Amino acid sequence: MNFQKIWVPLAGIALLAAGYMNNGWAGVALVGGGILMFLLLHFTRTMKVLKRATDRPIGHVASAVMLNAKLKPGMTLLHVVAMTRALGELRSLPDTQPELYRWTDGGGSFVDAEFAGGKLRKWGLVRPQAEPEAVSDASTAGPPTQAGP
Repeated sequence: MNFQKIWVPLAGIALLAAGYMNNGWAGVALVGGGILMFLLLHFTRTMKVLKRATDRPIGHVASAVMLNAKLKPGMTLLHVVAMTRALGELRSLPDTQPELYRWTDGGGSFVDAEFAGGKLRKWGLVRPQAEPEAVSDASTAGPPTQAGP
């Protein structure tokens, strides 16, 4: 169970009660203004992250290797979207837990991330297999020719 969904509202109510006990209705107004400011800042940050993400294709990142290096367990999906500046490509069924997202770079490498309850649980980097390069055999080329005078 996610205790943050219970404790944060209870802490807000406790702060409002403490404000009332210390300063009456002026204390409630002061604490209520602080709570409202916190909620507006969080909303503004969320909208700014999503606005930046609208400018990029879904599931695209500049470097999957760098994203893999920056990820840490417990990061929120909003934090990862802010880092990549792109929404992840949803790989799991909608409204199911855990949620699987993929971010791919231009070279074909991608990072698959698994979120449980909105928090990053595990992730993995996958790089494409390198194609065997054509090996040129210098011995069959023969000696270099020189142009005469």
